[in-house]
Amino acid sequence: MPTTPSTPYVTPGTTDTFLEPRREDCPWCGSSRLRTRVRTTDPLRHRPGSFVLDECRDCAHAFQNPRLTAEGLAFFHRDFYERQLEEFTDRVLSARAVRRRHRATAYKLSSLPEPESWLDVGTGHADFPEAAKEFFPYTSFDGLDLTARVEQALLEGRVEEAHRGYLTTPGMAARLRARYDVVSMFRHLEHAPDPRAELRAALTALRPGGHLVVEVPDPRSAFATLLGKWWLPYGQPRHLHLLPPANLRAELESLGCTVLVTDRSAPHLPYDLSAAVALLLAPVHPLLRAVAAPLLDTASILDHTLAPLLRRTPFSNAYRIVARKGPG
Repeated sequence: MPTTPSTPYVTPGTTDTFLEPRREDCPWCGSSRLRTRVRTTDPLRHRPGSFVLDECRDCAHAFQNPRLTAEGLAFFHRDFYERQLEEFTDRVLSARAVRRRHRATAYKLSSLPEPESWLDVGTGHADFPEAAKEFFPYTSFDGLDLTARVEQALLEGRVEEAHRGYLTTPGMAARLRARYDVVSMFRHLEHAPDPRAELRAALTALRPGGHLVVEVPDPRSAFATLLGKWWLPYGQPRHLHLLPPANLRAELESLGCTVLVTDRSAPHLPYDLSAAVALLLAPVHPLLRAVAAPLLDTASILDHTLAPLLRRTPFSNAYRIVARKGPG
């Protein structure tokens, strides 16, 4: 069975003060057959230290090893880091593109029975609930996020209730028990220290017959192999787990869910090449970055030109699962 490390170790002068001991088994299946998939530094802040993603040779689960402690996670989710991450994202995905993506996602989900209440987990500024109201005008949207952005979203009227933390934060699941017809987790599960527990808590928040929507990066994407540590969804140091589709489907089915949809086409984001170029240019002087701007533009054009083809191939960089909770 998988074991859970507990005591953090300290290496002066590096971010290793925020890391737990390295584990020798897979946190998903317990196998000891591990291999190092990628080793990288923090590509945005360029702090001292490095981060490692290991992969299980048996179930293909990829995970940060050693993993950040709770203090480390809090450190890397401070508002300044969140702002920098969003500024970086704006370089490779415009605000208009993000709005268009959220609207397209809401449209795809509009085939669901009209929900009375919806919890968007990892909502950030609640951009998805804001877009989804066009297709679900009678639905009450609440938001949950690790950062203060969700509280700002509440003040701006984008959500009706704001909850801060994980679904597994003590007391959260009990407070939200059976309150929602839909729980969505867009690009959230990879941040959760225990994705299995987060899924169970999401189902606790759902009413019987409710729907769970999970969208995550696909670690089996061919771009992950092609780009290595410059593949943006590796997301170090904030991404703790990358789940292959087969593992997530099997877990949901073991929890009594019926998997209705597995979609690897619509969730693909056309940013692999442009994000890799932006990460390469991030540490250089702003003047040199400006000179290299045409390279970033060219990469972005390639991303968007190839997207209609790539989203239907193993190069698709994400997938979405829609599952219905059983009766009890």
